[in-house]
Amino acid sequence: MNIERNVLLPKSGAPGAPGHPGRLSRREFLGAGILGLAACGGIPAGIAAEPLPAINANSPQFPKDFAWGVATAATQIEGAAAEDGKGESIWDRFAAEPGRVVGGDTPAVACDHYHRYPQDIRLMGELGIRNYRMSIAWPRIYPQGDGPVNTKGLDFYDRLIDALLAGGITPFATMFHWDLPQALEDRGGWRVRATPEAFAVYADTIVKKLGDRVRNWMSCNEIPCFIGKGYGKGDHAPGCKEPPKVLNQCYHHALLAHGHAVRAVRQHGAAGARVGLVHNPDTIVPVTETPDDIEAAHRQYGWESGPIMGPVFKGAYPAAWLERAGQAQPEIAPGDMALISMPTDFLGLNIYGGHFCRAGKGSQPESLPLPDDYPRGTLPWLNITPQTMYWGVRHAAEHYGVKNFYISENGVCQDDVVTPKGEVLDIGRLEFYRNYLGCLHRAIHEGFNVQGFFAWSFMDNYEWAEGYAKRFGIVHIDYPTQKRTPKLSAGWYAKVIREGAMV
Repeated sequence: MNIERNVLLPKSGAPGAPGHPGRLSRREFLGAGILGLAACGGIPAGIAAEPLPAINANSPQFPKDFAWGVATAATQIEGAAAEDGKGESIWDRFAAEPGRVVGGDTPAVACDHYHRYPQDIRLMGELGIRNYRMSIAWPRIYPQGDGPVNTKGLDFYDRLIDALLAGGITPFATMFHWDLPQALEDRGGWRVRATPEAFAVYADTIVKKLGDRVRNWMSCNEIPCFIGKGYGKGDHAPGCKEPPKVLNQCYHHALLAHGHAVRAVRQHGAAGARVGLVHNPDTIVPVTETPDDIEAAHRQYGWESGPIMGPVFKGAYPAAWLERAGQAQPEIAPGDMALISMPTDFLGLNIYGGHFCRAGKGSQPESLPLPDDYPRGTLPWLNITPQTMYWGVRHAAEHYGVKNFYISENGVCQDDVVTPKGEVLDIGRLEFYRNYLGCLHRAIHEGFNVQGFFAWSFMDNYEWAEGYAKRFGIVHIDYPTQKRTPKLSAGWYAKVIREGAMV
């Protein structure tokens, strides 16, 4: 099934576009028919084909200033887990516990980016990548979470950012991507208010040190994951299963950390500095684009996104959620909501898969289960739903008034194989990106201000509790040798960046 054909909007002058007569010309009819026949194996003899336009002549064009980039996270690529004064993180401790991570894998070496970053930056440059979403490791800056700063840790990010800028690459720095210092977890972690207070000092430190060169900041990555999976389900670090009251307090403290990140950028950032949250709300897709199903999807999105998006963009938890939480409501101190809802410059959306919804009885939203054979990546949660690119942006804009967006992560894991010729022909990943970007173009075409896209991930890496078993990169990593090999998808993405259009 070619999903792309169903989601790309026609350009002006194309069949179905405003200003087009609505009837295919003979040339258009023959062209469409020839393309269809070719996809099925060839053009029958006797059919004379008129020359077709260049392959990307009618491809969706992205804005000239669109920020094409790639993304990574410190724990997943840096390695050097105990080098140059870095403290232990909750992921270092979690991975060392038997049975926590597939294969007993740890992030001790990962992609060895700590030592190989010059090589990685050169490779980005060769691929035409000009924007890089990275993260700063909190325990590399404050080994105990607070207390004395580790100057060697700051020096590493000094070198990294200088090298990026020298290579013509703009850094987008994420302040917190899951690597809580273990020393803070030992004192209560996100359960206690002391943790966002320590984060406030950490945020001040990195913005003061790096903010003369870093203009784009992202506060916290995926609060529903590092709190929900770390303190609720227990399958991510620190591996706890807290009762609802404690869990909701953890969420509140994580939101306070986001607020402190915004405050730090406003107080210490250079002129023009920008900051926003990176969030992964469950994206609800209406099963049909009819008013009833769209409204049902919109309502369900509001219910599910409210506990995070409400405080950030409306300055309050939804009344219905507070009522439902009852005695499990978080404790809110005076000034908390004002801090959490400090105005941001953009919202980063991490979009992978979503769910379908329709209007059920009484127009109530009804979630639709996906069949067992529904297309997925090699992780069960990664439902391949390109429409989430469009609806993720539209829901946030319509429900919370978000005006500016980045797609801060998007990608798919596959069982990549290196051929005897040394290639990685990840056609599935290439087609995944093609279809998702088609839906993203629809959002931009309709006027939503999406300013950039970051492919997850630049290279295969330590995939948290999955260890090294799952590969998301557009660059293949041979972990025993640390050899980097751009995959087929990397070459395709390089062409997209160069053309500013689908190819």
